[in-house]
Amino acid sequence: MSETELRVVCKSCGAEVSPYVTECPYCGARVRKRAPKLERRGGGLEPKLSRRERRRERQARIATEVDRRPVVTAAAIAIPALALLVRIASGGDLETFGAVAVPLDNEWWRFVTAPFAYLNIGYLFVVALALVIFGPGLERRLGPFATAVLFLACGSLGVLAAYGIAEQRGAVEVIAGGNGMALGAIAAWWVIVRSEAGREGSGAQIDSLGVLVSAAVVLLLPVVVDLANPWAGLAGGAVGALAGWSAARLKR
Repeated sequence: MSETELRVVCKSCGAEVSPYVTECPYCGARVRKRAPKLERRGGGLEPKLSRRERRRERQARIATEVDRRPVVTAAAIAIPALALLVRIASGGDLETFGAVAVPLDNEWWRFVTAPFAYLNIGYLFVVALALVIFGPGLERRLGPFATAVLFLACGSLGVLAAYGIAEQRGAVEVIAGGNGMALGAIAAWWVIVRSEAGREGSGAQIDSLGVLVSAAVVLLLPVVVDLANPWAGLAGGAVGALAGWSAARLKR
């Protein structure tokens, strides 16, 4: 067997003995009526599980697999997709569905909703593709709650930075979309994985070219999409890189 587990206490002498014996090797007292049946599991011999124990083990394994599903990444894509479909079906304007208009009339909640407001499917597709590629890796490393906070911080602070710059210039424009969220996810993933590779040596392989291409596509979104503010993307990427660096330091 893989290892000896001393978990059974002899009632006669108080010594800890192996759970696989029927008599105490120290005093000879009867520990149990019969030795447990063994089966080969995980490269070693383990006590055979009852039906109830097998069911509990299977349920625990299923629950763990469910916890690992990228639910935050899926929500970050599904919410704006649903809002876009509703807006198109209802014929409403983008500001009604959470976009930030410069100047802003004390509606600060729009900094949270603006990263989820999209004018067209093409813009959403690029952001969603970046989140699909890098979001699940972040959720596995950080957990759902931290990933949700990261996405919101990158998106909202990116929009806030873009709004501040636009207001300083006296520009009148609309800011919407999650290019800051997408670039923040890419930056956070890159920093965390690079840190892991540094700790593990040359064992971890990183597709640097793929990360660079993904970041370049998101950065160039403002060239083809008016509402994809370049400052929102850069600020969101900076927030993601800082969050990834902090997470990597905490892991160390």
